[in-house]
Amino acid sequence: MPASAPSVLLSGFSDEAAIDKTAVQQFAAFAALGMKWFSLRFIDAGDGIKNAMQLTDPEIKTIRELMDAYGLRVATLGSPIGKVKLKDVDDGTSNRYVPFEEYLKTEVVRACELATAFDCKLIRGFSYYHPKGTKPEEHLSQACDQLGKIAEVCDSYGLTYGLEVEANLIGQTGQLMAQLHEGVNHPALVTIFDGANISTQGFSADQVYEQYLAMKPGLGWLHIKDYHDPSPTGRIHHVDEASLKNFVPADRGDCGHEAILRDLAAYMPEVEARMAKRGAPGVVCDLEPHVKGGGQFGGFSGPDGFGVAMRGLCRVLDYVGIDYETRSFDDIKASI
Repeated sequence: MPASAPSVLLSGFSDEAAIDKTAVQQFAAFAALGMKWFSLRFIDAGDGIKNAMQLTDPEIKTIRELMDAYGLRVATLGSPIGKVKLKDVDDGTSNRYVPFEEYLKTEVVRACELATAFDCKLIRGFSYYHPKGTKPEEHLSQACDQLGKIAEVCDSYGLTYGLEVEANLIGQTGQLMAQLHEGVNHPALVTIFDGANISTQGFSADQVYEQYLAMKPGLGWLHIKDYHDPSPTGRIHHVDEASLKNFVPADRGDCGHEAILRDLAAYMPEVEARMAKRGAPGVVCDLEPHVKGGGQFGGFSGPDGFGVAMRGLCRVLDYVGIDYETRSFDDIKASI
């Protein structure tokens, strides 16, 4: 591929590649696949499986040592920040509510401390659950206010908050994500496109593409997973995330990744410049395949499924002319 070809930083949620989610399983699978970067979410560093937010200092030290041994770096912290209720109302869901000022001083600050501990510049987050049965548009003002304050805290640590599009949250469509980005208007807040999180809501490939276009002005990085609905029924306003089971690799789903990534190839210089200003190592393409199942707070692919999903993405990237880097023999020689 020519030297001038646009390039993405290939990463992924390593917990999806590990049957038991141990750090050794995650890192061994990623090293064998040729990955240099990973996104940290759930991990067992010797004291059971836990979300990264619950890691202790000794566990952080263990993970850092294993990262060095396996030649890996953290691309993004896959935090659950923003996956809480916006309002303290009983809406029939089991989502948590935490008073915002308390949330800001505890969990948001903790996410920033963790990202810093892993030399990571990017925190993945979300846009709050509005009360079930209400319209997300009704809550944009409050969400923007709170997300802006989260962005300010992240910025104080030299970090960037990436807002992921996802069903059932206020930012559930590309258009709503664009409104949140414009409303916050802070350089430390960017958006994360995820085609499958849109497709699972009953949108067609054309509609997914339109939502990608809406998110482009604030785009920071991408999550890569795809979905194929064998019996499409149209728009789904509240997704039962626990029942989702039709995730597929990026080269065979309903999202239309070819068109999206082809457009991204031309738009890459702008995204690269935006993220370089934030100290990011590149434009991250974060694999989150869910090919063996996925839900509200994570998913699973297994080492085999993750490999299949990675090769599917690489086929699309090759086809549209986007470069990426995996480990080479030179890397192996340099590590000896």
